[in-house]
Amino acid sequence: MHAFRTHTCADLTAANVGDTVRLSGWVHRIRDHGGVLFVDLRDHYGITQLLCDPDSPVFAAVDKVRSEWCIRIDGEVKARDASLVNPKLPTGEIEVFIRDIEVLGAAEELPLIVFGDQEYPEETRLRYRFLDLRREAMQRNMTLRADVVTSIRKRMWDQGFREYQTPIITASSPEGARDFLVPSRLHPGKFYALPQAPQQFKQLIMVSGFDKYFQIAPCFRDEDPRADRSPTDFYQLDMEMSFVSQQDVFDTIQPVMQGVFEEYGGGRAVDTHWPQISYRDAALWYGTDKPDLRNPIKMQVVSEHFRGSGFAIFAKLLEQDGTEIRAIPAPGGGSRKFCDRMNAFAQKEGLPGMGYIFWRDQGDGLEAAGPLAKNIGPERTEAIRQQLGLGVGDAAFFLGGKPSSFETVAGKARVVIGDELGLTETDRFAFAWVVDFPMYEADEETGVVDFSHNPFSMPQGGMDALDGNPLDVLGYQYDLACNGYELVSGAIRNHKPEIMFKAFELAGYGADEVRKRFGGMVNAFRFGAPPHGGCAAGIDRMVMLLADTANIREVIMFPMNQRAEDLMMDAPSDPSSDQLMELGLRVIPTED
Repeated sequence: MHAFRTHTCADLTAANVGDTVRLSGWVHRIRDHGGVLFVDLRDHYGITQLLCDPDSPVFAAVDKVRSEWCIRIDGEVKARDASLVNPKLPTGEIEVFIRDIEVLGAAEELPLIVFGDQEYPEETRLRYRFLDLRREAMQRNMTLRADVVTSIRKRMWDQGFREYQTPIITASSPEGARDFLVPSRLHPGKFYALPQAPQQFKQLIMVSGFDKYFQIAPCFRDEDPRADRSPTDFYQLDMEMSFVSQQDVFDTIQPVMQGVFEEYGGGRAVDTHWPQISYRDAALWYGTDKPDLRNPIKMQVVSEHFRGSGFAIFAKLLEQDGTEIRAIPAPGGGSRKFCDRMNAFAQKEGLPGMGYIFWRDQGDGLEAAGPLAKNIGPERTEAIRQQLGLGVGDAAFFLGGKPSSFETVAGKARVVIGDELGLTETDRFAFAWVVDFPMYEADEETGVVDFSHNPFSMPQGGMDALDGNPLDVLGYQYDLACNGYELVSGAIRNHKPEIMFKAFELAGYGADEVRKRFGGMVNAFRFGAPPHGGCAAGIDRMVMLLADTANIREVIMFPMNQRAEDLMMDAPSDPSSDQLMELGLRVIPTED
């Protein structure tokens, strides 16, 4: 007999009745029913019910075990009484009578209980992550993650891609976030960087003639944490292709992503039509570049209905350059109570409020209600209603000014309205490509121009596009949004040195600096670089959606906390004086 088990805790069925078996696992739960002990034994695969009565030679030993002790038992498989069969368990038809027991690992008093669905502070869960991971939901999430990665790899290989590994220690690169720097012992005073992404290397792979590359790549960014983003490291499906257009990349990644979501989406519908929405339209309609298309609400510009109207706040706003009024339709939101609640929401978000109109049936016809309706009159309110396609029992909310001042709040309000009015479908994955990103953006205070997205993207129109206003230049850049999250980001790359130098020049990077920071890529592009492009899909965020959780730490095996600390391993930690001396470094204490 095997030293630890003949079966897993999910294997035994009625066909095994009468067999002598050996099982190993953790004590999930113990119940004492009038002197008969019932023990649920758990391993990675499932649960088997054990029993032990005073006739057993090891009754006293079994009576000593506690939750989460790791044990090995020998016993005889018995059939449960028909009334005691548990159809929810694969092993629910049987139980194992314990004949022998060995304690493989006793457990001290538990800081968190594995059995059940108790909620614990995140600090406790992360400090004792090895216990947290024993819980059923976490076992399920981590198994899902492993299965998703395996499925992605298979689907990429099936499309003719091969997986190549790129360096983890490299040079610093402006990818939109802070680098993690690594001091060099052999070159005192100089630093490597952990890659924010394999961007330059995957482009160099294309220059090297490999045509189709992918990698499940670790990426490292020193970022502020969010619920949907890890503050230190994450994994992505990284891919690149040669001799392709933007549409070729879309046609390649869609079946991979769609197939994974169909396979692991738990029966939820997966959209097969992925619309392409310009960045400008996404901002206008949804207030974000990662729209949730499960919500049918589209915002519209209604400025003309307020220009010169009796609502002085909006009328005066529209006299200023670059301002507009946008409406958020709210089908079914036509009550003063709901409108007041949304107005309070806007105030909590830092705005003075949101104007609103709601329409009700007064018996002799439709009436527009609310302070805003009284100020602009029936003709304008009717024109607004007609434009938005609204009717009795509906409402509309209004925000005005320069779009940059209210767009984010408008997007959040659209989400809240869709959720509260039951307009957003919850059992569906809705995808959309967001395209035509601006290459550059200007700082509102200083006016300084910098890249708004990936600096290695090809500008639409090539060199000619760079001769005009940089803020008018669009890039071959694209994101894939799903249910309000960015899942994929990518671009057709700038593979021509002269265009690359010009693009960086507009963002304030001189030719010497470009050569210094991207010398390997610039040099490679001098020797016959093919047109190429690709994208990267966030593994953690994909699994977060598939697991139906809003916190990315629920699908990462050993995540950091909100302060970028590993409580279990006590990282970051203080280096020893010997380590600092060897690296030629000195730590300057910070003032509290």
